[in-house]
Amino acid sequence: MIPAVAQYVELYLAHRDLIDRNSCEVMNRLRSDACRVLEEKPIPERGAEDYEHTDLPALLAPDYGINLSRVNIDVNPADTFHCDVPNLSTSLFLMINDRWSRTETSYTGLPEGVEICNFADFSQRHPDLAEKYYGKIADINNPVVALNTMLVQDGFVLYVRKGVKVEKPIQLVNILQNGMPLMALRRLLVILEEDSEARLLVCDHTQNPDTDFLTVQTIEIFAARNSVFDYYDLEESTERTNRLSSLYLRQEEGSNVLIDGITLFNGKTRNEYRTFFTGSHSSLRLLGMGIIDKKRQLENYTRVAHDVAQCNTDELFKYVVDEEASGSFTGRIYVAEGACKTEAYQSNRNLLGSDTARMFSKPQLEIYNDDVKCSHGTAIGRLDAMQMFYMRTRGLSEEEATLLLKQAFMADVIDGVRLPILRDRLRHLVECRFAGENSACNACKSHPSSPFK
Repeated sequence: MIPAVAQYVELYLAHRDLIDRNSCEVMNRLRSDACRVLEEKPIPERGAEDYEHTDLPALLAPDYGINLSRVNIDVNPADTFHCDVPNLSTSLFLMINDRWSRTETSYTGLPEGVEICNFADFSQRHPDLAEKYYGKIADINNPVVALNTMLVQDGFVLYVRKGVKVEKPIQLVNILQNGMPLMALRRLLVILEEDSEARLLVCDHTQNPDTDFLTVQTIEIFAARNSVFDYYDLEESTERTNRLSSLYLRQEEGSNVLIDGITLFNGKTRNEYRTFFTGSHSSLRLLGMGIIDKKRQLENYTRVAHDVAQCNTDELFKYVVDEEASGSFTGRIYVAEGACKTEAYQSNRNLLGSDTARMFSKPQLEIYNDDVKCSHGTAIGRLDAMQMFYMRTRGLSEEEATLLLKQAFMADVIDGVRLPILRDRLRHLVECRFAGENSACNACKSHPSSPFK
């Protein structure tokens, strides 16, 4: 066991009673198994299969503090952050570091049959559901999941009952704030029962740019028969904020899911998306985009498993990589022997803005059936010189032309957003990012729609 992991295993073994006492039974029951995985299984290092550009031991090596005693960190959202997507009314909830919170109006406008709470409350109200869903699709042999499972104490639960359609988008704002280096461990559980519908926007923000943070999170999403769900993940942190995120999705018959991961500002990030079809006639649109510069790093790993017939996947990831930044995409679409009539498309396209920028791309298809329509591809290049010349002849400066071409490059990822107002807002955030603003969300902070004003 490498020292980077040993420090957290030793921490757990020394304080397991405290961890259990400040959490809930549904989380406590898996901790020993997770600890055993970390003790017995090697941690993938940079260059290992599917970890070509993420040095997991190096990310875990710093001596991060963990709030095992659940001490209230002195964070006042009204003073430190104002977040709401302008003109988009949301039901707003918070995770302050890794403690769940809410505002006075969080539940306003939500229909009956929707429950949003932390794990302790959910496990008390619905012990059978907590037992049924927690830890059931997240693979505990995944070292990121194992570390999260061993130490996590709180999280966010969205439960939508059968037939309930939530018209108002739900927003979860993750705020990192501390005076010393901190590891935040978060767990998200989303349960959509049959014929239900909901949309969740998750925003990551770091309030202290001079502190080192590491977020380790696991997300489990269950989409039952004929349910519809949108999951938007917006990362807007700092160069000293690193993130390890593992998302697991299970779709039943006729379900329709959109996942859209957007990285505007970060330090080092690894996002994992593992999805499973368990019922036919289901569809998934998996989108991602990253804008990285300086020495930022972004790695997206996807695995989409088509184990049943007549399902379709549309997967598109785009990067703009500049200066000394490095990006990585590893994707695999798996089609089982009996999964006939599958349609699955995977594309990764990338723009390099400098000679020192680096991009690694490995799209893959693994197909055991002839009756399918599948494709995959990748492209890595620079801005088109002829397009640049054409725009310069129309009176645009080189800076203006570059900005417009980069915006156009990201357009189809943004156009995949199914909320028109959020789609328009993302266009503005991307424009701000390409224009060189230090924080693309600054324009939101003093907006009149902020729920903290």
